[in-house]
Amino acid sequence: MVNLRVILADDHPFVLLGVRSALSAHSDIMVAGEAASPAALIDLLQRVAYDVLVTDLTMPEVAGTVEDGLRLIRRIRHDWPALPIVVLTSLTNTAILRSVISDGAVSMLNKTEPMAELVAAIRSASTGRTYISRSILEALAKLDSDPGATLQMRRLSPRESEVIGMFVQGQSISEIARALGRDVRTVSRQKRFAMTKLGVTNDPGLFAYVRAHGAI
Repeated sequence: MVNLRVILADDHPFVLLGVRSALSAHSDIMVAGEAASPAALIDLLQRVAYDVLVTDLTMPEVAGTVEDGLRLIRRIRHDWPALPIVVLTSLTNTAILRSVISDGAVSMLNKTEPMAELVAAIRSASTGRTYISRSILEALAKLDSDPGATLQMRRLSPRESEVIGMFVQGQSISEIARALGRDVRTVSRQKRFAMTKLGVTNDPGLFAYVRAHGAI
């Protein structure tokens, strides 16, 4: 008998396929809907009956723009406060992960975890319990034991801070270069160096980090 209706959200079709296949082996869980972008997810939440949401943290919109994962989670927590959320992510930046976890009753697993853990997280979340996988707990514990790591991520040069600040406000690399009177390659290099110091590897991670910490 099905008693848990789950919504899946991820922009990678193979991830959706794998999760759907794994959940189909459990008679008490049914996939009630799937979304491949933040806008599609919000639309689905407004139309479909559900019990638990399983979502990726960073998904691009169809137009190619990047949705801030932390902002998406906060919006869902605000509009659907009773909805249990299980975040399934490949992000490794512990500062961002901690911000998501501390933002509400959000469970979290790394995408490298066994599917059995996802099933356990869904069942726990449905009863109001938060489930955090061991790998993420260990990463957070490591950050706690090394406070210098967070400080190191924030040691940006004034020019790097300037570039990152303008970028997260929506300006392109070319626009920043023109505004600052710098070569495009110089601005691109400063952005890349800043991201390395902040411990992020892509633009969604950068947006989430800045929103979480206001460090720029």
